[in-house]
Amino acid sequence: MTDLIAALGLALVLEGAAYALFPDAMRRMMAQVLEMPGSNVRMAGLAAAVLGVGVIWLVRG
Repeated sequence: MTDLIAALGLALVLEGAAYALFPDAMRRMMAQVLEMPGSNVRMAGLAAAVLGVGVIWLVRG
């Protein structure tokens, strides 16, 4: 359970750092995402999730 909480904390740090360091770029990216079809956003999210599971599997395995 502590690993899950640490992973969530790390995700928040990375997300917050991106918005703090590159606010204009993040705004542009969000505008682009809003214009994309839902299926593309869904596939990008699925790809990111699969990649994340792969990274965890490699590191923990």
